[in-house]
Amino acid sequence: QVQLVESGGGLAQPGGSLRLSCEVDRRTVSIYGVGWFRQASGQEREFVAHIMWNNGIPYYADSVKGRFTISKDNAGNTVYLQMNNLRPDDSAVYYCGARARIGGVVDEIGAYDYWGQGTQVTVSS
Repeated sequence: QVQLVESGGGLAQPGGSLRLSCEVDRRTVSIYGVGWFRQASGQEREFVAHIMWNNGIPYYADSVKGRFTISKDNAGNTVYLQMNNLRPDDSAVYYCGARARIGGVVDEIGAYDYWGQGTQVTVSS
């Protein structure tokens, strides 16, 4: 079983920054990547970013490229999402998910086997 716990959400002004954390407790389960998704009120959950677990290669949605950075700490237990130059349309509940299967399309929800509870991000002046 894999447990994921997000933190770091809150209120930011447009143009501001926040850093989200996803603590990954994977015990003996092998995982292949961790992704961040977000879901705004009344909308579907959408892909934000993904990082490969073994080599740290990142992948981003076009909407956040150049503003958000996904990374993993050296111990490999926490995945971060640094969010800069925030915009009001970045407001959403942000979820991290873990992939325990090889393959799948990393920007699709179906590729993920485990999810955290989410953390709220609100961008407003």
